[in-house]
Amino acid sequence: MDYGMLLLGVVVLVAVVALGSSATDRRLGRVDRRLARVERKLDAIADRLGVSVVEPELAEVAALLRQGKKIEAIKAYRESTGADLREARDAVERLA
Repeated sequence: MDYGMLLLGVVVLVAVVALGSSATDRRLGRVDRRLARVERKLDAIADRLGVSVVEPELAEVAALLRQGKKIEAIKAYRESTGADLREARDAVERLA
């Protein structure tokens, strides 16, 4: 086999992997958006019912919010959940 065929094979393999990765990223993006909508709906239902939904591991986050320390609350949320900055900010906004 010559190098031209080998190079062509590598290029085709890289293209297939890139396309598969792109499709997976789009699918995960759709799932993330649907999950965010479901969370907003559940938050609205809990608010309407007057139910406070604070998970035990988020007690520190809630305490920081009560003290007016929003940035520290976002940092604590990220540390306890592993969320990225945007997710943590949105979650802390919902808790506030």
